[in-house]
Amino acid sequence: MAAKLILIGGDHPTEHILTSFNTLGRHPDNSIQVLDRIVSKEHSRITLGPDGRYVVRDVGSLNGTFVNGERVTERVLKSGDQISLGNTTYRFTEDPPRNQPPVLNKVTMTPDQVQSQVQSSVSASSRFLPAADIKDVATLRADYEKLRIAHELSQRLSIDAELDTLLQKIVDEAFQLIRADRAVILLVDPETDDFVPRYVRQKRDEEIRLSRSILDEVRLKKRAVLSSDAMVDERFKAAKSIIMQGIRSTMCVPLLYNDKLLGAMHMDSMLATGAFNERDLLLFSGIATQAAVAIENNLLAQKIEHEASKRAQFQRLLSPNLVDQIVSGQLTLNQGGSRREVTMLFADIRGFTGMSERHPPEEMVATLNEYFEVMVDVLFRHGGTLDKYVGDEIIGLFGAPVELPDAPLRSARCALDMMRALEEFNRLRADQGREKINIGIGVNTGLCIAGAIGSSRTLQYTVIGDAVNIAARLCSLAKPGEIIISESTLQLSGPHVIVEPRQTVKVRGRNEPLKIYAVQGIRDTAPPASRS
Repeated sequence: MAAKLILIGGDHPTEHILTSFNTLGRHPDNSIQVLDRIVSKEHSRITLGPDGRYVVRDVGSLNGTFVNGERVTERVLKSGDQISLGNTTYRFTEDPPRNQPPVLNKVTMTPDQVQSQVQSSVSASSRFLPAADIKDVATLRADYEKLRIAHELSQRLSIDAELDTLLQKIVDEAFQLIRADRAVILLVDPETDDFVPRYVRQKRDEEIRLSRSILDEVRLKKRAVLSSDAMVDERFKAAKSIIMQGIRSTMCVPLLYNDKLLGAMHMDSMLATGAFNERDLLLFSGIATQAAVAIENNLLAQKIEHEASKRAQFQRLLSPNLVDQIVSGQLTLNQGGSRREVTMLFADIRGFTGMSERHPPEEMVATLNEYFEVMVDVLFRHGGTLDKYVGDEIIGLFGAPVELPDAPLRSARCALDMMRALEEFNRLRADQGREKINIGIGVNTGLCIAGAIGSSRTLQYTVIGDAVNIAARLCSLAKPGEIIISESTLQLSGPHVIVEPRQTVKVRGRNEPLKIYAVQGIRDTAPPASRS
Protein backbone atom coordinates (compact mmCIF):
# COMPACT_ATOMS: atom_id res chain seq x y z
CA MET A 1 0.00 0.00 0.00
CA ALA A 2 1.56 3.28 -1.12
CA ALA A 3 1.42 6.21 1.31
CA LYS A 4 2.35 9.82 0.67
CA LEU A 5 2.16 13.36 1.96
CA ILE A 6 0.58 15.99 -0.27
CA LEU A 7 1.43 19.63 0.40
CA ILE A 8 -1.75 21.65 0.82
CA GLY A 9 -1.68 25.11 -0.72
CA GLY A 10 0.50 26.64 -3.40
CA ASP A 11 0.08 26.74 -7.13
CA HIS A 12 1.67 23.36 -7.76
CA PRO A 13 0.77 20.38 -5.50
CA THR A 14 3.86 18.63 -4.16
CA GLU A 15 3.78 14.95 -3.24
CA HIS A 16 6.24 13.01 -1.10
CA ILE A 17 6.16 9.22 -1.23
CA LEU A 18 6.67 7.83 2.27
CA THR A 19 9.13 5.06 3.05
CA SER A 20 9.25 2.97 6.21
CA PHE A 21 11.05 5.80 8.09
CA ASN A 22 10.70 9.48 7.30
CA THR A 23 11.90 12.66 8.98
CA LEU A 24 10.37 16.10 8.47
CA GLY A 25 12.06 19.38 9.28
CA ARG A 26 13.77 22.50 8.07
CA HIS A 27 17.23 20.95 7.65
CA PRO A 28 17.95 19.56 4.17
CA ASP A 29 19.12 16.24 5.59
CA ASN A 30 15.52 15.33 6.43
CA SER A 31 13.56 12.92 4.26
CA ILE A 32 11.14 15.76 3.61
CA GLN A 33 12.55 19.25 3.92
CA VAL A 34 9.93 21.72 5.11
CA LEU A 35 10.85 25.24 3.99
CA ASP A 36 9.15 26.98 6.89
CA ARG A 37 10.98 29.33 9.25
CA ILE A 38 9.09 28.23 12.36
CA VAL A 39 9.68 24.53 11.72
CA SER A 40 12.48 22.90 13.72
CA LYS A 41 15.57 21.40 12.06
CA GLU A 42 14.09 17.96 12.71
CA HIS A 43 10.47 18.50 13.62
CA SER A 44 8.72 15.12 13.46
CA ARG A 45 9.00 11.58 12.21
CA ILE A 46 6.60 9.31 10.34
CA THR A 47 7.29 5.60 10.75
CA LEU A 48 5.63 2.50 9.32
CA GLY A 49 4.69 0.28 12.24
CA PRO A 50 4.80 -3.52 12.31
CA ASP A 51 1.02 -3.57 11.93
CA GLY A 52 1.31 -1.81 8.57
CA ARG A 53 0.03 1.54 9.85
CA TYR A 54 1.94 4.82 9.75
CA VAL A 55 2.60 6.71 13.00
CA VAL A 56 3.60 10.38 13.27
CA ARG A 57 5.67 11.43 16.29
CA ASP A 58 6.82 14.87 17.34
CA VAL A 59 10.52 14.93 18.29
CA GLY A 60 10.50 17.84 20.70
CA SER A 61 9.76 20.63 18.26
CA LEU A 62 9.27 24.12 19.62
CA ASN A 63 5.97 24.80 17.86
CA GLY A 64 4.53 21.31 17.87
CA THR A 65 3.05 18.84 15.42
CA PHE A 66 -0.69 18.93 14.76
CA VAL A 67 -3.00 16.29 13.28
CA ASN A 68 -6.38 17.61 12.17
CA GLY A 69 -5.82 20.72 14.25
CA GLU A 70 -4.94 18.85 17.46
CA ARG A 71 -1.43 19.01 18.88
CA VAL A 72 -0.04 15.49 19.25
CA THR A 73 2.99 13.74 20.62
CA GLU A 74 2.27 10.54 18.73
CA ARG A 75 -0.67 9.52 16.57
CA VAL A 76 -1.60 6.68 14.23
CA LEU A 77 -2.43 8.18 10.84
CA LYS A 78 -5.51 7.52 8.74
CA SER A 79 -5.90 8.36 5.08
CA GLY A 80 -7.09 11.94 4.80
CA ASP A 81 -5.47 13.19 8.02
CA GLN A 82 -3.96 16.67 7.82
CA ILE A 83 -0.54 17.12 9.42
CA SER A 84 0.55 20.68 10.24
CA LEU A 85 4.11 21.77 11.02
CA GLY A 86 4.40 25.52 11.57
CA ASN A 87 2.59 27.21 8.69
CA THR A 88 2.90 24.13 6.47
CA THR A 89 0.16 21.50 6.15
CA TYR A 90 0.26 18.12 4.43
CA ARG A 91 -2.51 15.64 3.74
CA PHE A 92 -1.65 12.03 4.49
CA THR A 93 -3.08 9.59 1.95
CA GLU A 94 -2.90 5.85 1.43
CA ASP A 95 -3.85 4.24 -1.84
CA PRO A 96 -6.59 1.67 -1.28
CA PRO A 97 -5.34 -1.89 -1.56
CA ARG A 98 -5.90 -3.46 -4.94
CA ASN A 99 -8.21 -6.45 -5.22
CA GLN A 100 -5.86 -9.25 -4.34
CA PRO A 101 -6.41 -12.88 -5.34
CA PRO A 102 -7.01 -15.46 -2.59
CA VAL A 103 -4.00 -16.35 -0.51
CA LEU A 104 -1.57 -18.20 -2.75
CA ASN A 105 0.14 -19.99 0.12
CA LYS A 106 -2.97 -22.19 0.34
CA VAL A 107 -1.91 -23.81 -2.93
CA THR A 108 0.45 -26.74 -2.57
CA MET A 109 1.75 -29.23 -5.11
CA THR A 110 1.77 -32.77 -3.76
CA PRO A 111 4.57 -35.00 -5.12
CA ASP A 112 2.43 -37.96 -6.19
CA GLN A 113 4.38 -40.98 -7.40
CA VAL A 114 2.59 -42.05 -10.61
CA GLN A 115 3.56 -42.74 -14.17
CA SER A 116 1.28 -40.93 -16.62
CA GLN A 117 -0.07 -42.78 -19.63
CA VAL A 118 -1.67 -39.86 -21.47
CA GLN A 119 -1.38 -40.39 -25.19
CA SER A 120 -3.13 -37.33 -26.62
CA SER A 121 -4.29 -33.97 -25.34
CA VAL A 122 -7.18 -33.39 -27.72
CA SER A 123 -8.53 -36.07 -30.09
CA ALA A 124 -9.76 -35.35 -33.59
CA SER A 125 -13.35 -36.04 -32.53
CA SER A 126 -13.20 -33.20 -30.06
CA ARG A 127 -13.05 -30.54 -32.76
CA PHE A 128 -16.08 -28.36 -33.38
CA LEU A 129 -18.17 -29.69 -36.24
CA PRO A 130 -18.96 -27.57 -39.31
CA ALA A 131 -22.32 -25.79 -39.01
CA ALA A 132 -23.81 -27.91 -41.80
CA ASP A 133 -23.12 -31.10 -39.83
CA ILE A 134 -24.80 -29.94 -36.63
CA LYS A 135 -28.39 -31.14 -36.25
CA ASP A 136 -28.85 -30.21 -32.60
CA VAL A 137 -29.74 -26.51 -32.26
CA ALA A 138 -29.02 -26.54 -28.52
CA THR A 139 -25.46 -27.77 -29.16
CA LEU A 140 -25.00 -25.14 -31.83
CA ARG A 141 -26.16 -22.39 -29.48
CA ALA A 142 -23.90 -23.63 -26.66
CA ASP A 143 -20.86 -23.85 -28.93
CA TYR A 144 -21.56 -20.43 -30.42
CA GLU A 145 -21.86 -18.88 -26.97
CA LYS A 146 -18.53 -20.37 -25.91
CA LEU A 147 -16.79 -19.15 -29.05
CA ARG A 148 -18.34 -15.70 -28.64
CA ILE A 149 -17.06 -15.38 -25.10
CA ALA A 150 -13.61 -16.67 -26.14
CA HIS A 151 -13.46 -14.05 -28.89
CA GLU A 152 -14.40 -11.30 -26.46
CA LEU A 153 -11.78 -12.62 -24.05
CA SER A 154 -9.06 -12.24 -26.65
CA GLN A 155 -10.14 -8.63 -27.22
CA ARG A 156 -10.14 -7.76 -23.54
CA LEU A 157 -6.87 -9.45 -22.68
CA SER A 158 -4.93 -7.37 -25.17
CA ILE A 159 -5.44 -4.12 -23.24
CA ASP A 160 -4.51 -5.16 -19.70
CA ALA A 161 -1.40 -3.48 -18.33
CA GLU A 162 -0.78 -5.23 -15.00
CA LEU A 163 -0.01 -8.93 -14.88
CA ASP A 164 -2.08 -9.64 -11.75
CA THR A 165 -5.11 -7.95 -13.28
CA LEU A 166 -4.59 -9.88 -16.49
CA LEU A 167 -4.42 -13.22 -14.69
CA GLN A 168 -7.54 -12.41 -12.71
CA LYS A 169 -9.44 -11.57 -15.88
CA ILE A 170 -8.29 -14.78 -17.58
CA VAL A 171 -9.62 -16.90 -14.71
CA ASP A 172 -12.85 -14.91 -14.39
CA GLU A 173 -13.59 -15.33 -18.09
CA ALA A 174 -12.73 -19.03 -17.96
CA PHE A 175 -15.32 -19.46 -15.19
CA GLN A 176 -17.95 -17.96 -17.49
CA LEU A 177 -17.16 -20.56 -20.12
CA ILE A 178 -16.64 -23.65 -17.99
CA ARG A 179 -18.47 -24.76 -14.88
CA ALA A 180 -15.83 -25.47 -12.27
CA ASP A 181 -15.29 -25.13 -8.54
CA ARG A 182 -11.69 -23.97 -8.56
CA ALA A 183 -9.11 -22.52 -10.92
CA VAL A 184 -5.40 -21.83 -10.58
CA ILE A 185 -2.94 -20.10 -12.91
CA LEU A 186 0.69 -21.11 -12.48
CA LEU A 187 3.64 -19.43 -14.18
CA VAL A 188 7.09 -20.86 -14.78
CA ASP A 189 9.75 -19.57 -12.41
CA PRO A 190 12.77 -18.80 -14.66
CA GLU A 191 15.19 -19.67 -11.84
CA THR A 192 13.78 -23.09 -10.89
CA ASP A 193 11.99 -23.87 -14.20
CA ASP A 194 9.05 -25.05 -12.12
CA PHE A 195 5.45 -23.89 -11.75
CA VAL A 196 4.60 -21.21 -9.18
CA PRO A 197 0.94 -20.35 -8.35
CA ARG A 198 0.10 -16.76 -9.34
CA TYR A 199 -3.69 -16.51 -9.20
CA VAL A 200 -6.42 -18.58 -7.53
CA ARG A 201 -10.21 -18.54 -7.63
CA GLN A 202 -12.40 -20.95 -5.70
CA LYS A 203 -15.96 -21.16 -4.49
CA ARG A 204 -14.99 -22.23 -0.96
CA ASP A 205 -12.10 -21.03 1.16
CA GLU A 206 -9.94 -24.12 1.49
CA GLU A 207 -6.48 -25.44 0.87
CA ILE A 208 -5.83 -26.55 -2.69
CA ARG A 209 -3.53 -29.51 -3.33
CA LEU A 210 -2.49 -29.79 -6.96
CA SER A 211 -1.32 -33.14 -8.22
CA ARG A 212 2.36 -33.08 -9.13
CA SER A 213 1.75 -35.95 -11.55
CA ILE A 214 -0.76 -33.90 -13.54
CA LEU A 215 1.41 -30.78 -13.48
CA ASP A 216 4.46 -32.73 -14.62
CA GLU A 217 2.46 -34.15 -17.50
CA VAL A 218 1.69 -30.61 -18.62
CA ARG A 219 5.15 -29.18 -17.91
CA LEU A 220 7.33 -31.92 -19.35
CA LYS A 221 5.25 -32.99 -22.34
CA LYS A 222 3.46 -29.67 -22.91
CA ARG A 223 0.18 -31.57 -23.21
CA ALA A 224 -3.25 -30.90 -21.81
CA VAL A 225 -4.70 -33.30 -19.27
CA LEU A 226 -8.42 -34.15 -19.09
CA SER A 227 -9.79 -36.51 -16.47
CA SER A 228 -13.55 -36.99 -16.50
CA ASP A 229 -13.39 -38.60 -13.06
CA ALA A 230 -9.98 -38.16 -11.49
CA MET A 231 -10.86 -40.34 -8.49
CA VAL A 232 -11.14 -43.43 -10.64
CA ASP A 233 -9.01 -42.43 -13.63
CA GLU A 234 -6.40 -45.14 -14.16
CA ARG A 235 -3.79 -42.57 -15.14
CA PHE A 236 -3.86 -40.91 -11.70
CA LYS A 237 -5.24 -43.62 -9.40
CA ALA A 238 -2.16 -43.33 -7.13
CA ALA A 239 -2.31 -39.55 -6.87
CA LYS A 240 -3.09 -39.03 -3.19
CA SER A 241 -3.86 -35.31 -3.56
CA ILE A 242 -6.73 -36.14 -5.91
CA ILE A 243 -8.14 -38.87 -3.69
CA MET A 244 -7.87 -36.83 -0.49
CA GLN A 245 -9.74 -33.88 -1.95
CA GLY A 246 -12.39 -35.93 -3.71
CA ILE A 247 -11.78 -34.24 -7.06
CA ARG A 248 -14.22 -35.66 -9.58
CA SER A 249 -13.07 -33.90 -12.77
CA THR A 250 -9.85 -32.14 -13.73
CA MET A 251 -8.48 -30.13 -16.65
CA CYS A 252 -4.94 -28.77 -16.82
CA VAL A 253 -3.58 -27.09 -19.94
CA PRO A 254 -0.19 -25.56 -20.79
CA LEU A 255 0.27 -21.87 -21.49
CA LEU A 256 2.32 -22.02 -24.68
CA TYR A 257 3.65 -19.15 -26.77
CA ASN A 258 5.54 -20.30 -29.88
CA ASP A 259 6.37 -23.55 -28.07
CA LYS A 260 7.68 -21.55 -25.09
CA LEU A 261 6.09 -22.79 -21.87
CA LEU A 262 4.94 -19.83 -19.78
CA GLY A 263 2.86 -21.75 -17.24
CA ALA A 264 -0.33 -23.76 -16.84
CA MET A 265 -4.03 -23.33 -16.12
CA HIS A 266 -5.82 -25.78 -13.85
CA MET A 267 -9.58 -26.19 -13.31
CA ASP A 268 -11.35 -28.88 -11.36
CA SER A 269 -14.77 -29.89 -10.08
CA MET A 270 -15.36 -31.30 -6.61
CA LEU A 271 -18.95 -32.43 -7.15
CA ALA A 272 -19.84 -33.46 -10.66
CA THR A 273 -18.55 -36.66 -12.21
CA GLY A 274 -17.72 -36.11 -15.87
CA ALA A 275 -18.07 -32.37 -15.46
CA PHE A 276 -15.68 -31.78 -18.36
CA ASN A 277 -15.52 -33.35 -21.80
CA GLU A 278 -13.03 -33.12 -24.63
CA ARG A 279 -14.92 -30.23 -26.17
CA ASP A 280 -14.41 -28.34 -22.90
CA LEU A 281 -10.74 -29.22 -23.05
CA LEU A 282 -10.52 -27.89 -26.58
CA LEU A 283 -12.12 -24.64 -25.50
CA PHE A 284 -9.97 -24.46 -22.38
CA SER A 285 -6.86 -24.97 -24.53
CA GLY A 286 -8.04 -22.16 -26.79
CA ILE A 287 -8.42 -19.88 -23.80
CA ALA A 288 -4.94 -20.88 -22.68
CA THR A 289 -3.53 -20.03 -26.11
CA GLN A 290 -5.07 -16.56 -26.00
CA ALA A 291 -3.96 -16.16 -22.39
CA ALA A 292 -0.39 -17.15 -23.26
CA VAL A 293 -0.22 -14.49 -25.99
CA ALA A 294 -1.55 -11.86 -23.57
CA ILE A 295 0.87 -12.93 -20.81
CA GLU A 296 3.86 -12.94 -23.16
CA ASN A 297 2.90 -9.47 -24.45
CA ASN A 298 2.51 -8.30 -20.87
CA LEU A 299 5.93 -9.61 -19.87
CA LEU A 300 7.46 -8.05 -22.97
CA ALA A 301 5.79 -4.72 -22.18
CA GLN A 302 7.14 -4.90 -18.63
CA LYS A 303 10.62 -5.55 -20.00
CA ILE A 304 10.38 -2.59 -22.37
CA GLU A 305 9.01 -0.41 -19.57
CA HIS A 306 11.87 -1.51 -17.30
CA GLU A 307 14.45 -0.69 -19.97
CA ALA A 308 12.79 2.68 -20.57
CA SER A 309 12.84 3.31 -16.83
CA LYS A 310 16.56 2.50 -16.70
CA ARG A 311 17.19 4.84 -19.61
CA ALA A 312 15.23 7.57 -17.83
CA GLN A 313 17.30 7.00 -14.70
CA PHE A 314 20.52 7.28 -16.69
CA GLN A 315 19.23 10.46 -18.31
CA ARG A 316 18.81 11.99 -14.87
CA LEU A 317 22.41 11.19 -13.99
CA LEU A 318 24.41 11.29 -17.22
CA SER A 319 24.70 13.52 -20.24
CA PRO A 320 22.50 12.45 -23.19
CA ASN A 321 25.47 11.39 -25.31
CA LEU A 322 26.73 9.06 -22.59
CA VAL A 323 23.26 7.58 -22.17
CA ASP A 324 23.12 6.82 -25.90
CA GLN A 325 26.50 5.11 -25.75
CA ILE A 326 25.50 3.00 -22.73
CA VAL A 327 22.18 1.93 -24.27
CA SER A 328 23.89 1.05 -27.57
CA GLY A 329 26.55 -0.99 -25.74
CA GLN A 330 29.50 1.23 -26.67
CA LEU A 331 30.06 1.92 -22.98
CA THR A 332 29.53 -0.40 -20.04
CA LEU A 333 28.92 0.44 -16.41
CA ASN A 334 30.61 -1.33 -13.54
CA GLN A 335 27.64 -2.01 -11.30
CA GLY A 336 29.74 -3.46 -8.51
CA GLY A 337 31.93 -1.42 -6.19
CA SER A 338 35.35 -0.53 -7.60
CA ARG A 339 38.27 1.60 -6.51
CA ARG A 340 38.90 4.36 -9.01
CA GLU A 341 40.12 7.91 -9.34
CA VAL A 342 37.23 10.36 -9.45
CA THR A 343 36.91 14.14 -9.44
CA MET A 344 34.09 15.40 -7.24
CA LEU A 345 32.43 18.80 -7.65
CA PHE A 346 30.30 20.24 -4.84
CA ALA A 347 28.23 23.38 -5.54
CA ASP A 348 26.32 24.91 -2.64
CA ILE A 349 24.05 27.97 -2.38
CA ARG A 350 25.33 30.49 0.13
CA GLY A 351 22.83 31.92 2.61
CA PHE A 352 20.03 29.57 1.58
CA THR A 353 18.63 29.34 5.13
CA GLY A 354 18.30 33.11 5.30
CA MET A 355 16.60 33.15 1.90
CA SER A 356 14.15 30.52 3.10
CA GLU A 357 13.16 32.74 6.00
CA ARG A 358 12.57 35.73 3.70
CA HIS A 359 10.47 33.96 1.06
CA PRO A 360 7.46 31.61 1.04
CA PRO A 361 8.29 27.90 0.78
CA GLU A 362 6.55 27.57 -2.58
CA GLU A 363 8.80 30.27 -4.00
CA MET A 364 11.92 28.58 -2.61
CA VAL A 365 10.96 25.23 -4.13
CA ALA A 366 10.42 26.91 -7.51
CA THR A 367 13.76 28.70 -7.16
CA LEU A 368 15.61 25.47 -6.42
CA ASN A 369 14.03 23.70 -9.39
CA GLU A 370 14.94 26.55 -11.73
CA TYR A 371 18.49 26.69 -10.36
CA PHE A 372 19.02 22.92 -10.57
CA GLU A 373 17.76 22.90 -14.16
CA VAL A 374 20.49 25.35 -15.18
CA MET A 375 23.31 23.80 -13.17
CA VAL A 376 22.64 20.20 -14.22
CA ASP A 377 22.54 21.22 -17.88
CA VAL A 378 26.02 22.70 -17.44
CA LEU A 379 27.21 19.56 -15.61
CA PHE A 380 25.97 17.29 -18.39
CA ARG A 381 27.43 19.53 -21.05
CA HIS A 382 30.90 18.89 -19.63
CA GLY A 383 30.39 15.12 -19.32
CA GLY A 384 29.75 15.09 -15.60
CA THR A 385 27.46 12.72 -13.71
CA LEU A 386 24.86 13.91 -11.23
CA ASP A 387 25.52 12.08 -8.00
CA LYS A 388 22.76 13.61 -5.91
CA TYR A 389 21.07 16.70 -4.54
CA VAL A 390 21.62 17.38 -0.84
CA GLY A 391 19.21 20.16 0.03
CA ASP A 392 20.42 23.12 -2.03
CA GLU A 393 23.73 21.42 -2.84
CA ILE A 394 24.64 19.66 -6.10
CA ILE A 395 27.22 16.88 -6.15
CA GLY A 396 28.70 16.07 -9.55
CA LEU A 397 31.20 13.38 -10.56
CA PHE A 398 33.80 13.27 -13.32
CA GLY A 399 35.30 9.88 -14.09
CA ALA A 400 32.46 7.76 -12.68
CA PRO A 401 30.64 5.70 -13.72
CA VAL A 402 32.34 6.33 -17.09
CA GLU A 403 36.08 6.94 -17.07
CA LEU A 404 37.23 10.34 -18.36
CA PRO A 405 40.99 10.83 -18.84
CA ASP A 406 40.67 14.63 -18.59
CA ALA A 407 38.22 14.60 -15.65
CA PRO A 408 40.08 17.21 -13.50
CA LEU A 409 40.28 19.72 -16.36
CA ARG A 410 36.64 19.09 -17.23
CA SER A 411 35.62 19.79 -13.67
CA ALA A 412 37.42 23.16 -13.66
CA ARG A 413 35.79 24.12 -16.93
CA CYS A 414 32.44 23.02 -15.61
CA ALA A 415 32.81 25.06 -12.42
CA LEU A 416 33.66 28.20 -14.38
CA ASP A 417 30.72 27.59 -16.70
CA MET A 418 28.44 27.18 -13.70
CA MET A 419 29.48 30.59 -12.42
CA ARG A 420 28.85 32.14 -15.82
CA ALA A 421 25.49 30.45 -16.14
CA LEU A 422 24.61 31.71 -12.68
CA GLU A 423 25.33 35.28 -13.74
CA GLU A 424 22.74 34.96 -16.50
CA PHE A 425 20.36 33.22 -14.16
CA ASN A 426 20.63 36.05 -11.63
CA ARG A 427 20.24 38.69 -14.31
CA LEU A 428 16.89 37.20 -15.29
CA ARG A 429 15.86 37.02 -11.65
CA ALA A 430 16.77 40.68 -11.15
CA ASP A 431 14.52 41.62 -14.07
CA GLN A 432 11.68 39.94 -12.18
CA GLY A 433 12.56 41.67 -8.93
CA ARG A 434 13.74 38.41 -7.33
CA GLU A 435 16.69 37.92 -5.03
CA LYS A 436 19.89 36.64 -6.63
CA ILE A 437 21.62 33.40 -5.73
CA ASN A 438 25.28 33.04 -4.73
CA ILE A 439 27.14 29.74 -4.75
CA GLY A 440 30.51 28.37 -3.72
CA ILE A 441 32.16 25.41 -5.46
CA GLY A 442 34.70 22.89 -4.17
CA VAL A 443 36.55 20.36 -6.34
CA ASN A 444 38.83 17.49 -5.36
CA THR A 445 40.36 14.47 -7.13
CA GLY A 446 41.25 11.22 -5.42
CA LEU A 447 40.67 7.51 -5.06
CA CYS A 448 37.11 6.50 -4.12
CA ILE A 449 34.93 3.44 -3.96
CA ALA A 450 32.36 3.84 -6.74
CA GLY A 451 29.35 1.64 -7.22
CA ALA A 452 25.69 0.95 -6.54
CA ILE A 453 24.98 1.47 -2.85
CA GLY A 454 21.73 1.22 -0.93
CA SER A 455 19.08 -1.22 0.28
CA SER A 456 17.57 -4.22 -1.47
CA ARG A 457 14.72 -1.97 -2.65
CA THR A 458 16.61 1.11 -3.77
CA LEU A 459 20.11 1.41 -5.20
CA GLN A 460 21.96 4.58 -6.14
CA TYR A 461 25.24 4.92 -7.96
CA THR A 462 27.58 7.05 -5.85
CA VAL A 463 31.13 7.36 -4.53
CA ILE A 464 32.40 7.16 -0.98
CA GLY A 465 35.77 7.81 0.59
CA ASP A 466 38.02 10.43 2.12
CA ALA A 467 38.40 12.23 -1.21
CA VAL A 468 34.65 12.94 -1.19
CA ASN A 469 34.86 14.42 2.29
CA ILE A 470 37.68 16.72 1.19
CA ALA A 471 35.64 17.98 -1.76
CA ALA A 472 32.77 18.77 0.62
CA ARG A 473 35.21 20.58 2.94
CA LEU A 474 36.57 22.70 0.06
CA CYS A 475 33.03 23.63 -0.90
CA SER A 476 32.34 24.85 2.62
CA LEU A 477 35.48 27.04 2.45
CA ALA A 478 34.56 28.63 -0.88
CA LYS A 479 33.21 32.17 -0.60
CA PRO A 480 30.25 33.30 -2.73
CA GLY A 481 31.38 33.23 -6.36
CA GLU A 482 34.57 31.31 -5.55
CA ILE A 483 35.85 27.98 -6.91
CA ILE A 484 38.28 26.15 -4.63
CA ILE A 485 40.23 23.15 -5.93
CA SER A 486 42.73 20.84 -4.27
CA GLU A 487 46.37 20.44 -5.24
CA SER A 488 45.65 16.98 -6.69
CA THR A 489 43.04 18.41 -9.06
CA LEU A 490 45.40 21.23 -10.08
CA GLN A 491 48.31 18.88 -10.80
CA LEU A 492 46.17 16.46 -12.81
CA SER A 493 44.69 19.34 -14.84
CA GLY A 494 48.12 20.13 -16.26
CA PRO A 495 49.29 23.69 -16.81
CA HIS A 496 45.94 24.76 -18.19
CA VAL A 497 44.13 26.09 -15.11
CA ILE A 498 44.81 29.62 -13.84
CA VAL A 499 44.69 29.73 -10.05
CA GLU A 500 45.51 31.85 -7.03
CA PRO A 501 46.91 30.11 -3.93
CA ARG A 502 44.82 30.26 -0.77
CA GLN A 503 45.85 29.70 2.81
CA THR A 504 46.38 26.03 3.61
CA VAL A 505 43.69 24.32 5.62
CA LYS A 506 43.73 21.61 8.21
CA VAL A 507 41.56 18.61 7.34
CA ARG A 508 40.44 16.03 9.87
CA GLY A 509 42.42 12.80 9.63
CA ARG A 510 45.45 14.39 7.94
CA ASN A 511 48.65 15.50 9.59
CA GLU A 512 49.77 17.91 6.89
CA PRO A 513 47.74 21.01 5.96
CA LEU A 514 46.04 20.85 2.59
CA LYS A 515 47.10 23.22 -0.18
CA ILE A 516 44.14 24.78 -1.93
CA TYR A 517 43.69 27.16 -4.86
CA ALA A 518 41.03 29.49 -6.23
CA VAL A 519 40.33 28.96 -9.95
CA GLN A 520 40.51 32.13 -12.05
CA GLY A 521 40.20 30.76 -15.56
CA ILE A 522 41.48 28.41 -18.25
CA ARG A 523 44.53 29.29 -20.36
CA ASP A 524 44.10 29.73 -24.08
CA THR A 525 46.71 27.03 -24.62
CA ALA A 526 44.44 24.40 -23.07
CA PRO A 527 43.11 21.74 -25.44
CA PRO A 528 39.54 22.32 -26.59
CA ALA A 529 36.83 20.78 -24.48
CA SER A 530 35.92 17.34 -25.79
CA ARG A 531 32.27 16.43 -26.20
CA SER A 532 30.86 13.55 -24.16
